[in-house]
Amino acid sequence: MKILVMSDTHSDRAVITQVMSQQPEVDAIFHCGDSELAYTAPELQKAYKVRGNCDHDVNFPTEVIEEIDRKRIFMTHGHLFNVKSSLTALSYRAREVQADVVLFGHSHVLGVELVDGILYVNPGSLLLPRGRKEKSYAVIENIDNGWHVIFYTEEKNVIAEKTLLY
Repeated sequence: MKILVMSDTHSDRAVITQVMSQQPEVDAIFHCGDSELAYTAPELQKAYKVRGNCDHDVNFPTEVIEEIDRKRIFMTHGHLFNVKSSLTALSYRAREVQADVVLFGHSHVLGVELVDGILYVNPGSLLLPRGRKEKSYAVIENIDNGWHVIFYTEEKNVIAEKTLLY
């Protein structure tokens, strides 16, 4: 399994299209909210997507749970779980839905960690990053006994890379 994860693009249609074209070999695309586009926007048609606090289209779900290659992926924007303060509420929900992977945005801060066998990934923001100057997105690949996560800039330069074993 190999997935592309982006978030917090805030109306930038071009960057969504650009990033998707850079990663044609992924099995799925996830947008963690605050696209500020319509649910039916052509740029998002190939992506699983959720509603962020800046999204006004009520057709976006607040959560997505999808199974890919026997891995359960839980995605939400993060604002309803107060992710800027703590991942505790998000981790309770992740366990409740038996997630293997949790994808979220909202804070605009990229990050990855493996906690109690669950992979948590925030791809950062492709418009207004916080904590660093580079705009970012993530590619997650399931490998033998773990995960390989690469964070890229919008120009597909590697920002950070991490392998986490479970």
